[in-house]
Amino acid sequence: MSNKHRDIDIDKLKEISLEYCDECIDNTNEIATSSGRILDVKNRHLPTIQYFLLHWIRRTHKDFYMLKRTQFYAALKDETHPLSNTIKEIDADFIALATDIVANEGKGIFYAKNRLGMHDRQQLETKTVDKFEFD
Repeated sequence: MSNKHRDIDIDKLKEISLEYCDECIDNTNEIATSSGRILDVKNRHLPTIQYFLLHWIRRTHKDFYMLKRTQFYAALKDETHPLSNTIKEIDADFIALATDIVANEGKGIFYAKNRLGMHDRQQLETKTVDKFEFD
């Protein structure tokens, strides 16, 4: 039986994912001031697997073949896949960075709800009283 998995350099994949995280952390936006100066303002990006796989690697590491998104998630679930542990580490890195950005900068509320399992519902406790007793 032939190997159905592509030969991907595990160390290079991990290195590339950390490079992507660093870019998300170091991201800035150019803001024009009233005096006409341009300032670089820090604006961290939420790391997402989909953008990482579909666009970032293609634009920054053209020579590195990467998994498709479906293959990435399949390897994440399959303990026997040679990339399983590395992909779990990458996923954990992305979630840790995204959680920090959401928690400290109030960004990405929908990302926090959908991907990180957070919610903004209040937990209210109600008590029903059947009868009041007065002295």
